[in-house]
Amino acid sequence: MPESADRSSYFPAIEQKHGQPMSYWFEVMGELAGRKYPEQIAYLRENHGFSQTHANALVLYSRGSTTSRRYDSLDGYLEGIDPVRSATVRAVFASLLADYPDLSLVIAWNQPMLKRNQDYVIGVSVAKEHVLLGPWGDNVIERLRPVLEGYHLNKKTIRVPADWNVDSELLRAIVEPRLAEIGN
Repeated sequence: MPESADRSSYFPAIEQKHGQPMSYWFEVMGELAGRKYPEQIAYLRENHGFSQTHANALVLYSRGSTTSRRYDSLDGYLEGIDPVRSATVRAVFASLLADYPDLSLVIAWNQPMLKRNQDYVIGVSVAKEHVLLGPWGDNVIERLRPVLEGYHLNKKTIRVPADWNVDSELLRAIVEPRLAEIGN
């Protein structure tokens, strides 16, 4: 649900697949109101054939969580993050947006990301002790392994220190393969 984070966007598909109006499913959820989340999910899956996605949307909506979106902006994402990691994240985006002003900063999957039109280019997230860069694209990290020597590499992310002195040249090397993939 990155773009449309509204859980009710699943309701037409739930009605179509399961042949009952949402009022029926809300009654079912009313009967399950005292149960824990996993029990509610299991009940919908086992007794009504719900997929995990549809069960999750209905259960969480019924519990008052109408959207999966937690943040609407970079500022919202960074609220509560320590100043060191927050400054590093801001510096990463400032550097990339200075070099690629056609990219847009968005929040998707509750993470700040840069996009060109509809295509994601890179995401950034914070962890307890570091910042993660998540480049999009085919085998970006593997292709750049020699350039990334000295950094901790995961399958899809690059770990940089919380107080990383942003290397704009490295950031360009990380996003250029993706930009070439998606073209203009």
